[in-house]
Amino acid sequence: MSEKKINMNDYKFLFDKESENTNFKDVLGSFSDRISNIQQKFDVSGFTPKKVLEYKVLSPYATHPSYVYPTDSGFDLYSTESLVIPPLGRALVPTGLSFDLPDGTELQIRSKSGLAINQGIMVLNSPGTIDCGYTGEVKIILFNCSSEPVEIERGMKIAQAVYVNCMNGKWVELEEVDEIGGKDRNENGFGSTGIK
Repeated sequence: MSEKKINMNDYKFLFDKESENTNFKDVLGSFSDRISNIQQKFDVSGFTPKKVLEYKVLSPYATHPSYVYPTDSGFDLYSTESLVIPPLGRALVPTGLSFDLPDGTELQIRSKSGLAINQGIMVLNSPGTIDCGYTGEVKIILFNCSSEPVEIERGMKIAQAVYVNCMNGKWVELEEVDEIGGKDRNENGFGSTGIK
C-alpha cells in the first residue's frame, strides 16, 4: 500500500480571502498564536538545569560555600578555627556548615591540590563521605604529611566538597553468589595494565 501524499494546494481554499470559511481561519490563527505564546513562555533553549543544595551556617566564623569557576567540580570548605597540625599529625577541623543532602546524593570531601603540594596537608580519609542522612556539622580530618608543623588559620581553605549522585543502602540489595566472573579483566588487578 503506497502512502498518500498531502498536497497543500488541496486545502488552499480554506485560507483564501474570498473563502467563506472565515471562522476556520480565525480559529486556526488563534490556535497558532496560542502555540507561539506557549513556546515563548516555555522556551528552554538557553536553560541549564540546576540542583539546589541547601546548607545551614552553624558558626559566625563560617565561610559561605561557593564555586570559584562555573566549571569547578567542587566548592571550597574553610576552617572556623586556628590550630597547628604537628608533623605527621592529624586534626579534626570544623567548617561551621551543615548540608541538607537529598536522598541519592552525597558530598565527597577531597584534598586541595595547593595545600597538598605546598604544605603536605591532605584530607586523611580522602575522599571523605558526607551521607545524605547526616545533618551535623561537616568536619574535615586533615593530615600533615610534612616534617614541619603547619598552621591552619581561621577562614583558610582546607578542603573541597564534590556534590554527587550515589546509590545508598535503601536502593541496594547485597546478595551472596558462588561465582563472579566472565568479565574482560577478571582478576587482573594492581599493575595489570602496565606502565607503557
